[in-house]
Amino acid sequence: MVFSSISFLFVFLPLLLAVYFLLPARLREGRNLVLLLFSLFFYGYGGPRFLLLMLLSIAVNYAGGLLAAPDRRRRRLWTGLVTAVNLGLLGWFKYAGFLGANLNRIWTGLPVPEVALPIGISFFTFQGLSYVLDVYRGEAAPERNPLRVALYISLFPQLVAGPIVRYTTVADEIRNRRETLDAFTDGAVRFLFGLGKKMLLANQLGLLADQVYATRPEFLTTALAWLGAAAYTGQVYFDFSGYSDMAIGLGRMFGFHFLENFNYPYLSQSVTEFWRRWHISLSTWFREYLYIPLGGNRRGKARTFLNQMLVFAATGLWHGANVTFLVWGLFHGLFLVLESSRIIPVGKAAGHAVSRLLVRIYTLLVVLVGFVVFRADSLSQALGYLGAMVAGGGSMALSAGTLSYLTPWFCCVFLIGCITSFPVVPAARRALCVGSGGTRLYTVAGYGLSLLLFALCVLSLAADTYNPFIYFRF
Repeated sequence: MVFSSISFLFVFLPLLLAVYFLLPARLREGRNLVLLLFSLFFYGYGGPRFLLLMLLSIAVNYAGGLLAAPDRRRRRLWTGLVTAVNLGLLGWFKYAGFLGANLNRIWTGLPVPEVALPIGISFFTFQGLSYVLDVYRGEAAPERNPLRVALYISLFPQLVAGPIVRYTTVADEIRNRRETLDAFTDGAVRFLFGLGKKMLLANQLGLLADQVYATRPEFLTTALAWLGAAAYTGQVYFDFSGYSDMAIGLGRMFGFHFLENFNYPYLSQSVTEFWRRWHISLSTWFREYLYIPLGGNRRGKARTFLNQMLVFAATGLWHGANVTFLVWGLFHGLFLVLESSRIIPVGKAAGHAVSRLLVRIYTLLVVLVGFVVFRADSLSQALGYLGAMVAGGGSMALSAGTLSYLTPWFCCVFLIGCITSFPVVPAARRALCVGSGGTRLYTVAGYGLSLLLFALCVLSLAADTYNPFIYFRF
């Protein structure tokens, strides 16, 4: 089940809201149980056989939290064992086929396991593991109530595509949160804006990107290759940030406050800054649980650069079992090393306004080229596509074939996407929210626009079948 579906919008969510809010607010554990049961159904709806894996993950991490407590003997051993079980399950389901296929090229005849990938396994594995590690480090108290740990790991808004939430962020709200009408309406508006990002922008950009990437590189003109790359760069942002907006909005409706996961990353003036703004919860996870334990930047420049490359290799592989993801991660890691060593001057080192504009362009180009590799099915396709962007079919002239993609509807979507990639909503809030009258005007405008977006999304759902979520693969 996905948020942008008729079954979720008109069956699952209304039914959950009715059952949840019929229970008195004082029955906090009762409301938690309702959320837990609906969350498990939400996950099992798309693949009932993987519900057992979810329950196993909950059991392992609940026990791991108790065994990792500071007052337990051999807690380092238990923490290592629980970490190994978490990563072992993730490794088997996500990488066994990839490793088997590559080993089979060396030793022909080795069996290649065919393992179906459970939806969201990378997200809920990292989330459960962070709880155990935080308990071990004394940053979180072990939770004695197994239903609370189960709710934390399986909570449906961010279960299958993040953001990755640390237990310390929501522990108090699981025990004693307060739902209010203002928070509910703010969450609903945030959800509908995220739904609009996904349905009206990401899906439309994705349609063109899929057509272009399905074309063999030797048949691409330079202009069409750049158009496809730009469309995918927009799709992956609006797809994932839209999902994060929906998750944050749904959480707010039920009294939870998840941290932001995107902060206008295409504004960045460096690749380093891009990763402070893009998929913030994943960047934070790798910094807290891999980069800092490896030594961070405390052991000299050479070790710092190595740690950065290791973290971004892991970041790439986290996204999928494919050489393209590994290369994408190392590609970004290389530019972080070049920036931190001042070989590429960015930020304050960029100097005057023209230089700052150039570093913005440089950052966007690095991100766009990286997403070409990220999107490609193989490294050879990625290289062929990049070759087409440099010298595909001649010049940058817009051929008749390229112009056929530039329909008025696509141009409108692309323009709106470019505008909303920048902080126009916060700017509108600052401009309108002057005095109580301005605040009311902004609120009413937000309600009206969100309802319009909802109507357009429902019409799009009724008319279209193209509705993928890119990050459901991870």
